[in-house]
Amino acid sequence: MPRLRLAVPDDAEQLRNLIRLSTQTLLARMLSAQQVAESHRFMTLDTQLIEDRTYFVAAIGDRLAGCGGWSRRATDYGGDTADRRDPRLLDPASEPARVRAMYTHPDLTRLGIGRMILESSEAAARSEGFSQVLLFATVGGEPLYRACGYRELSRELDGSVPIVRMIKDIA
Repeated sequence: MPRLRLAVPDDAEQLRNLIRLSTQTLLARMLSAQQVAESHRFMTLDTQLIEDRTYFVAAIGDRLAGCGGWSRRATDYGGDTADRRDPRLLDPASEPARVRAMYTHPDLTRLGIGRMILESSEAAARSEGFSQVLLFATVGGEPLYRACGYRELSRELDGSVPIVRMIKDIA
């Protein structure tokens, strides 16, 4: 079973590689080549999550098996280069925390890694007073989130890439 820990700045390059490999490989099963290429515009590492100590790494030995986390900030999704970043701190009494940037190594899917990261993220958000979590899922991640109790709020497009906005009560 993978060991879960908080990501540190020294993980950044490995995380970027994992995110790109996961996106390139797993989304290619569901999206066109153009959509996968377009997804790389916003499916990148958000180092603010590492700085905030809200981003997890699942490791098997020295190998990264998966990553993901949560945020107390208003950014919905997107990495350091995304134009939609919003560093405003959320109000736990009236706003949902964000589940962010969940990726699994393509060779290690369906082993519970994503669920482990998701449950740890929800527990951390709950411990800071949040009663709901909001996420923006890819079509690849949507089945996991549904199985974990998330409900769909809307379906959107980021360019041509389909995104599913989902929410869950965690109180």
